[in-house]
Amino acid sequence: MKDRKIADKAPTKSKVSRRKFLRVGAVVAGGAAATIAAPNVSRAATTTLKMQSSWGATSPFQDMAKQYVERVEAMSGGRLKIDLLPSGSVVKAFQVQDAVHKGVLDAAHTVTAYWYSKNKAASLFGTGPVFGCNAPQILAWIHFGGGKELLTELQEKILKLNVLSFFAMPMPTQPLGWFKFHVTSLEQLKGLKYRTVGLATDIMQGMGLKVTQLPGGEIMPALEKGVIEAFEFNNPTADSRFGAQDVSKDYHMGSYHQAAEFFEIILNKTKFNGLPKEHQAILEYGAEAANTANYGWAMDQYSKDLQWLMKPPQNVNVWRTGEDILKAELASWDRVLKKLNKDPFFKKVVDSQKAWSQRVAFYDIVNAADYKLAYEHYFPGALPF
Repeated sequence: MKDRKIADKAPTKSKVSRRKFLRVGAVVAGGAAATIAAPNVSRAATTTLKMQSSWGATSPFQDMAKQYVERVEAMSGGRLKIDLLPSGSVVKAFQVQDAVHKGVLDAAHTVTAYWYSKNKAASLFGTGPVFGCNAPQILAWIHFGGGKELLTELQEKILKLNVLSFFAMPMPTQPLGWFKFHVTSLEQLKGLKYRTVGLATDIMQGMGLKVTQLPGGEIMPALEKGVIEAFEFNNPTADSRFGAQDVSKDYHMGSYHQAAEFFEIILNKTKFNGLPKEHQAILEYGAEAANTANYGWAMDQYSKDLQWLMKPPQNVNVWRTGEDILKAELASWDRVLKKLNKDPFFKKVVDSQKAWSQRVAFYDIVNAADYKLAYEHYFPGALPF
């Protein structure tokens, strides 16, 4: 019986302990739930950055800059804002880097070709030679092949600039451009007054064209005044918004003069370093988010606008640039590189890109499906060449 009494009491003690445990557990759990339920709000103070682009208010590139701004602001919970201004609001299109360096602007949305006059190597980070890689693969070089470090060396050590840069949007090959006749030979290009920028200036001059560098907003006035007779800018959407189809009817697609370019998002380094780490990360990785958004939007809009240009009443003739002209571009690149490679830093960047391209382009070319063959299988006769 004695053993039985002890056994009878045991459950009572156990029940009390369980109730106590449950009461304590409820308090702890309630506190944990309150902690989990609390919104994970950034503790960083709200900051507004002043950014100017190199693009007009109606440019598709301004729309792409807005995609970057929208993603930065959304990821920061509204605590990091960007006041995006179009070209000319504070400085001219080619002057945004200087303005960011001096702190007149906190940031800029532009391309490296717009400041290549300071050092021609700048153009290698946007409009460089084609060794076989396309724009996404050269953007990969910037991130994983040493390009980022080389750009930092150019900006900080060589040019002594108080800036840093992020990149977005691997641009499709830029067309040879708009002409008032169908260009079928290199001879037809010689002596022509033509607009482009960056190293493409050297390439086209080397082919006998008379080249003028102009920002996008100055192209049409120059065309109307006869300062230029033909031009390239970037893509069917931007070009049609300029009204190119109203003055030229022959649009030549495919070229090596600017086959891989990207947007450069420039930030004042002092301003950037003074921001909370979370805001720094958002500004950097927001460029990667905008990269996807920019490219997706471009594929949709560029293709629509090219089809629109070909239909009445636009009636634009779309041509594929002839192989003899493409070969002449490559030969011009060879001559330009031979000259510019005398500069040790320029050569270091070119050698880095060339080594990357030899490996990466080999993989892509050997492995990639023949997309043209597949297209012609399903859409026979659709291609204009």
